[in-house]
Amino acid sequence: MVIPFLDLQAQLKPINKDIMVAVKDVIDSGNFIMGNQINLFESEIASYLGVKHAISCASGSDALLLSLMSIGVKPGDEIITSPFTFFATAGAISRLGAKPVFVDIDKHTFNIDPSLIEEKITSKTKAILPVHIFGQPADMDAIISIANRRGLKVIEDACQAIGSEYGGLKAGTIGDLGCFSFFPTKNLGAFGDGGLIVTNDDNLASYLKKARLHGSSKKYHHDFVGFNSRLDALQASVLRIKLPYLDVWNNQRRYVAEKYSSHLQNHFITPFVASNVVPVFHQYALLAKSEEERDSVLDYLNSQKISSGVYYPIPLHLQDCFADLGYLKGDLPIAEDVCKRIFSIPIYPEVDYKTVLDSLDSFYPS
Repeated sequence: MVIPFLDLQAQLKPINKDIMVAVKDVIDSGNFIMGNQINLFESEIASYLGVKHAISCASGSDALLLSLMSIGVKPGDEIITSPFTFFATAGAISRLGAKPVFVDIDKHTFNIDPSLIEEKITSKTKAILPVHIFGQPADMDAIISIANRRGLKVIEDACQAIGSEYGGLKAGTIGDLGCFSFFPTKNLGAFGDGGLIVTNDDNLASYLKKARLHGSSKKYHHDFVGFNSRLDALQASVLRIKLPYLDVWNNQRRYVAEKYSSHLQNHFITPFVASNVVPVFHQYALLAKSEEERDSVLDYLNSQKISSGVYYPIPLHLQDCFADLGYLKGDLPIAEDVCKRIFSIPIYPEVDYKTVLDSLDSFYPS
C-alpha cells in the first residue's frame, strides 16, 4: 500500500534505540515476570492518568474480565453496554455467565446513548459498561448520574481512548474502574498484548492485584480462584519508553483529524467532538450516505493503494454468538445503520494525509 492503515515502523524509528536499550536491560536482568519494570510502569502511568491505582494485566480483554470479577459479577447478572464496539467488551460479560444488555448509540458520538439506559435497568443489573469508542469519551456525567441514582457500578472501556479527556479528567478514571489495552495498534501500544485497570478504590485494587496472580497475594497461598494475567517486563519496558510521547502523538492525531474534517465535511458525516471532551482519534471514522457509497469509496481507495477499514460491520446484538439473547434486526436502529455506512481512513502521527485527501478528491471531483 502507498498509505498503510497504520505504520508502526514510522512511529518506532525515532525511539528504536531507546527501546532496544530498555529491552536489553530487561534481558540482562533475567527478570521477565512482574518485578521492578512493572512497578515503575504502573507508577508512571497512574501519575499520567491521575489515578490512585494502576494494575497491569495481560490484555485489554483481561482488564475487562478482571474488572467485572472485582465487582462480583456472577451468572445471571446483567451488564448494560454498547452494541457498537469490539467483541471483547461483551465477550468478557458472557465469559462470567452474565448477560450483556445492549443499549443503542448516540447518532453523533457513536457511544452509548444515556437517555436509553434507565429503561433497560432491572433488578439483575449490576453495572454500566460504557465504551469510549474510537477515542471519543462517552457522556460520563449522565452515565455516572444514572449509576449513582440506581446503585450501579461503572466500568469504563477505555481500550481505544488512552489520553483522551472528559471534563478535564482522563477517560478511564471517572467510573469505579477503567480498562485499557496496549495491543500494538493502540495509541499507546506494546510489542504484543498488554492491558491495564485503573481505580481509586483501595479494595478493588487489592482484589485485582491478587486476581491477576491466581488469587494469590503470597506465593502458594490463594485467597480465591483468579487466573494468570500478568503484563511481562519486556512489554512494560517498551511502554515506559513510549509513554512520554503519548500526548505528542495524540496531538498529531488531532491535527490530522482537523485536516480531514475540514476537507471532507461536504462529502461525509465527519466525527463529532463535544465541547467538553478531548478525543484521541484511535480511528478516524466517516459516515457515507449509504452502504453502497461506502463500499464504492472503499473499493476506490484500495485501487489507489490507500488502506481503509470498517469498524464495525456487524453490531454485537446481531452477532451469531448472541442469538440466544433474542435481539432482532431493527431493535437498535442507530447502531445498525452506522455499521452499514461507517468506514475509517488512515490516521496516525506520520500519515501522509494530503495523499489520502487527494485520492478522495479524485473520487468526488468538484
